[in-house]
Amino acid sequence: MEKEKKRFQVSQRVIWGSSIALAILASIPKLFDNSSKPVDIFINSSITFLFSLFIWHYNIYSLPKFMARHTTKNFVNGRLLLSVIMGILMMILLVVAHQELFQVTKLDAPIMFELRGILINLIVYMFLHLLFQNYRTQQISLELERTESVNLGAQYELLKQQVNPHFLFNSLNTLKSMVEIQDPQSADFILKLSDFYRFTLESRKLDLIPLREELQILESYTYLLKARFEEGFIVTNDINSSCYDSAIPPFTLQLLIENCIKHNIVSLDKPLEIRLYTADDFLVVENKIQLKKGALSTGVGLNNINQRFMHLIHKSIEIEKEETVFKVKIPLIYDYSNH
Repeated sequence: MEKEKKRFQVSQRVIWGSSIALAILASIPKLFDNSSKPVDIFINSSITFLFSLFIWHYNIYSLPKFMARHTTKNFVNGRLLLSVIMGILMMILLVVAHQELFQVTKLDAPIMFELRGILINLIVYMFLHLLFQNYRTQQISLELERTESVNLGAQYELLKQQVNPHFLFNSLNTLKSMVEIQDPQSADFILKLSDFYRFTLESRKLDLIPLREELQILESYTYLLKARFEEGFIVTNDINSSCYDSAIPPFTLQLLIENCIKHNIVSLDKPLEIRLYTADDFLVVENKIQLKKGALSTGVGLNNINQRFMHLIHKSIEIEKEETVFKVKIPLIYDYSNH
């Protein structure tokens, strides 16, 4: 279930602290007025304090409702005017109430209280306006991040399930030919084909699998390819066994081998040699360059593999092309408990 959006809130410490601070600031001139009595200072502070509390809460509780109905970003609008009018009325009410409660006959000129109230109102409104705009920006950013995460997750699911349908078609054609000539290896071919697609079904929902399991998948895959290409296809595994407990996205090696076959000549006269080995924290897939005539590389296969690694560990693969050798270096993943 999707998490409920965090509501816009202002800390009560901010509200009460700022109200007390404004009350103290409003009373400072009275402290230097010899004619002022303690009760005058108290009344002046009390009016300012209560007015500040009212303005804070009025603006807070009207802001979300107002912003939900209007998308205007103008600072000066009808809501500000309404807040000023409500502030003037509240200030008059507070002054009258204090006069009646404390039975004082002389207070500061009413216009001074109203000007003070308008100033406090503008300060609070401006502060809340900035806070709420920042809140809205954060909510939009979170929504964009969530959407991007969902989008990346969907893309990654498609990448994980990328098994070339041409491979199945070619494998079935190879099997048909083997059966027709009554090749004794037909039964083994069927078992390896079954193993490969069993691995496919078991691993397609996983983000990562141990390298040793990936090599088992690759063994079945290369067996099927050798039945088709015979001695024209050679894969040498020189991977250090100490790396077998590292992890790798499933079918990464299968896609790399498939990429080699797609772009290079594979024949008995010109065998395609592929070597797997480890260097530092990378697994290297290296092949001799013997490009097919008219073969054009779109880079889609390698880009898909790169996206998988970027999605999982934020690391990219490395590609090195020399005169006679093509290398793809993929980072080995050792800490994969959180995947």
